[in-house]
Parts: sequence; structure tokens; C-alpha cells
Amino acid sequence: MNDLTYRIVVGLEIHVQLCTRTKMFCGCALSFGEEANSRVCPVCLGLPGALPVMNGQAIEYAILAAMALNCEIAGFTKWDRKSYYYPDLPKNYQISQYDLPLGGAGYIEIPLDGGKTKRIRIRRAHLEEDAGKNLHTAGYYSQVDLNRAGTPLLEIVTEPDMDSAEQVRALAVELQRIVRYLGVSEADMQKGHMRFEPNVNLVIEKAGQQFKTPIAEVKNLNSFRALERSVAYEARRQLDEFLETGRTMQMGNKSTRGWDDANEATVLQREKEEAHDYRYFPDPDLVPVAPTPEWLAAIRSRLCELPAQRQIRYVGEYGLSDYDAGVLTADRSTADFFEQAVRAGAGPKRVCNLLTQVGLKLANERGRDLSGLGLDPAGVADLAKMIGAGAVSASAGNTILAAMVETGKKPDALATELNLIQKSDAGELERILDQVLAENAAAVAEVTTGGKKSQKARGFLLGQVMQKTKGRANPKIVADLLNKKLGA
Repeated sequence: MNDLTYRIVVGLEIHVQLCTRTKMFCGCALSFGEEANSRVCPVCLGLPGALPVMNGQAIEYAILAAMALNCEIAGFTKWDRKSYYYPDLPKNYQISQYDLPLGGAGYIEIPLDGGKTKRIRIRRAHLEEDAGKNLHTAGYYSQVDLNRAGTPLLEIVTEPDMDSAEQVRALAVELQRIVRYLGVSEADMQKGHMRFEPNVNLVIEKAGQQFKTPIAEVKNLNSFRALERSVAYEARRQLDEFLETGRTMQMGNKSTRGWDDANEATVLQREKEEAHDYRYFPDPDLVPVAPTPEWLAAIRSRLCELPAQRQIRYVGEYGLSDYDAGVLTADRSTADFFEQAVRAGAGPKRVCNLLTQVGLKLANERGRDLSGLGLDPAGVADLAKMIGAGAVSASAGNTILAAMVETGKKPDALATELNLIQKSDAGELERILDQVLAENAAAVAEVTTGGKKSQKARGFLLGQVMQKTKGRANPKIVADLLNKKLGA
């Protein structure tokens, strides 16, 4: 294999369920976990004579997402019937968009190691309806639940610009952040709100010749872990197959494969249909969509600062690490809360520490976001200012924030009630320090002689003062007093 090199080529199809109140072409409510076939009507059941009616909010959500992905927005788009037979599709066709998608060429920036980014081109973004769900848990026969049939889906298709499993995962994570920021989808993968379908093949260089392996599309992945691992597996599988058979793109059709999570392997499902197999034609029951400039301007006004840009700004404006900035900007409400606390006069780093070390942990334990804890940004700002002024220690501040969540009380009242006010009276601390020095002559000698253990001895003396004050001594003042008495 010394004369063989290869690179992975991956394009990604992403289906995003839009969080509208009702389905795409009927008035049935969208609600997860309901009794099977309890959210259906003649339209989503495909009964004869039932006519679809467009969901205007779904169209606006799709346009907003396409704008955030820097797509060209079509001035005219239509609906097409994509024909295929499957038990979870009662009409025997899916209403989709074929040659005139709502969103055209665009791009998304994904983060790479070392603070770099890579631009991944978006080929198209179009609206369609989801199918139902087949269930295979009833023994020797299958069942179908049509509650999901007709759900509005935004399908986003990238160009094959990714060359590693890690890049594919990074794009999926960033896209989830974007649609959540915009409020167009909950993007909860456990509920099927986002599903990924990578198209993977290899470009192989061998003995001066170039070969391309047949493309494999891995269907319906609903976790970042499965997405990343399936792409990595496909690369290994296709390389092994090429070395064994020499099979190339010219020798075989595109195939679809499923992901076996237990065995961490892809499994062949079928040879892939081409576009002509679906017999696309315009849907005669739906009018085209031609957005006016005024309508597009109104939708564009709802764009917000997106997470990647916000993360970069937090690093530059607030001096946060890229990691901390990423944690804060992962969720829009958390980032908004952080900025409100900073605007109330608190130091960004102290607010960040309180939120990332305590606030988000408590929110996760309670199964809610930060805003659901009942905290007030101004109260968190007051606590951060108390820490900055030395009124309480950082560890005491964490205790107080947890108590604020439990009681709803203000931080100054809790600091007094919990006896966490930091001792900063230099005279009182000096008397306690003198007592500690008198009781620990050996440690004092170690510090003054500058022996190998002088730093350890200095830390021991400081710890003794903290112990005698039950952790309430201001460590900076104690350290200054210790330096003054024993030398810096």
C-alpha cells in the first residue's frame, strides 16, 4: 500500500423538523409521543379528494434558516410530487421540491482545530413533508404510525466539501446550534427532529492513476456519535473493498446503507434510485410560492447574531477562552442571560465561571435551560461583583448561587445567612496569622530559610489561617500579610 493514498469525500443531507404548531399541509397538531395514529386527518392519510393547504409559518421558518445559511432565496418555487410506494406514505407520493428549491447556493462555516474555520458549501435547502413511522416490535408483522406523516421538514444538502468524519460532526453540531438560535426547530435528535444522511466515497491515487469508489448513503442517523462513526467506518470499508475487488464508481451504482449501532457497522439496504425513478412532476393541488421583497425583508429582520459569530465575539470582547465562549453560546438563552449579567456591571469571566461551573450544571440536573432556574441576571451580576470585591470567595460564590436557585433570595442576604462573608479586616487577620506562626515554628523556619519545601510550608501556613477562620479569610490579604512578615 506504499504507492496508494486516498482522501475521504463527504456530502451531507440533513432533515430538520420545523417546530410549527401544525403539519405542513393540514391542520393536524404536531405533538411527540402521542397515541399512534391519533394526529391524523384525510389529508395526511392520503384519502381520495382531500386537498393540501400550505403552512405559511413553515415557509417563513424555512426561508429564515436558508438566509442564515447564506442561501440564495428563490423568487419563484413550486411543489413537486416525488412518487414511491412505502407503507408509511399513504398517498404513494411525497410533496417536496425538485428543480426549483426554496433556497439555492449558500455556505456554512465550521470550526476546525487551532481556531481555524472551513467553509462548507450548501447546494440547496428545500421544504417537504415527512413520512410516517414503521414499527417492527409486534412480532412477525410490522405496524405503521402516521402521526408524523405530513410534518414540515427542511432538507439541507451540502456539497461534498468535507474530508473527515470530524468535519461532518462539526457541521452537524453547528447546524443544530443555528436552527435552535433561530427558533425554527427544537432540533432534539432523540425525538427525530434532526436526521443525517452522509454520502461517502473515496478518491484513491494508486500507481499514478485516480480511482473513485461508489458513493454510499447512510440513512437516518439521529446522533452525532452515529454520524461520525458511520463515516469513519464507511471510509475503512470502501478502502478494503477497493483493495479486494478494485470496484470503482463506474462499475457500481450508488447504494444506501443502514447503521448497526450495536456492531458499529453499516449494512447494505438497496441500490440507490436515481431522480427519474421518482417520476417527479408539479403538484397540481398547490400553487407556487413567489415571496415578495417586502415579505423577505420582514423575515430577514428576524435574523440574529449566530452562535459561531457570537462565540468569536466573546473571545475578543470579553477575553474568554474559546471553550468557555463555546459553552455559553451553545444555547441562545444562556448567551442572552450572560450578556444581561455583564451589562449589569459584572466582570465577564466571573459571570462565566458562575454560569458554567454551577448554573448550567443545576439546569442540566433539572432537565431545563438556564432561564428555567428562576435566576435573575442582575442577581448573578451582584454576586459576581461581591466575589470581585472580596466580600465572598469564589467557592462561597458557587454555594450562594446554588442557594439562590433553591430559595430565590438575593446574594447579599444569603452570604450573611450562610455566614460566608469573607474576613478582610487586616488587623483581625494579622492577629490570627501571628497565632498560626507561633504554633508552627518549623513551617516558619522552612519559609524563612528558603528550603526546598518553602512554598509548601507557605501554603500550609495560609491553610491554617483559612482553617481558623472557617474558610472566610480573604486569601489575598492573608498572603500579603504573610509576605510582609516572612518575606516574599
